[in-house]
Amino acid sequence: MSTSVITKRIAQESPRFKARIAGIFYLLTILARMFVEIFVRNRLVVSDDAAVTATNILAHESLWQLGFAGDIIAFASYIVLTALLYELFKPVNRSLSLVAAFFGLAASVVQAVSSLFHLAPLLVLGKSTYLSAFTAEQLQALALVFLRLRAAAYHNIGLVFFGLYLLLVGILILRSAFLPRVLGALMALAGLSYVLFLSPPLVRSLQPYILIFPAVGQISLCLWLLVMGANVVRWEEQARVGE
Repeated sequence: MSTSVITKRIAQESPRFKARIAGIFYLLTILARMFVEIFVRNRLVVSDDAAVTATNILAHESLWQLGFAGDIIAFASYIVLTALLYELFKPVNRSLSLVAAFFGLAASVVQAVSSLFHLAPLLVLGKSTYLSAFTAEQLQALALVFLRLRAAAYHNIGLVFFGLYLLLVGILILRSAFLPRVLGALMALAGLSYVLFLSPPLVRSLQPYILIFPAVGQISLCLWLLVMGANVVRWEEQARVGE
């Protein structure tokens, strides 16, 4: 099925259906990210010990590959979520919704590229003959460097794009008539929290509190979309005004 056909089908569905499907993909994104961060990276990666990290990855290679699969699921789900929210918020402000979608897609692309660094340790820690020129310690250090590159790309670039996306979504919710404004405020605060990742020293000083608003805002919006959807009458009224 082509992308254009999928886009047309999304546009033809009711706003409540779009909102609930968006909630499903939002939940899938959140669960995939939680799995990768909590059960894979936090479990296997020791940030200041390359040898232990390398040993953990090689001892749990299948789990590490599942982590990569989780990354793929997360960014693919977010692309679908971005498309659905773009359609949902078009009646509020088409141009602003389009700009928000751009940042959402940019964040997903950065996440996809950074995920390649997740696979790199399996390559450098393998038994390929061309790696025999390096010592085991050098390969272990290189594997950890790749993981730090992934973290730097995702946090210092990807989360900033995510932050701009969430901020614009928050503004769109605040200007909408079919979702509670408190969700807009929470999403705007979530976005501003992620934008602060432009300054790693500031983020380190604010950890772990800087993640409170992103967690509360995104989980709240996800659950509202899943359970309540959007107010169809008000969405249609706003759509008619914008025509």
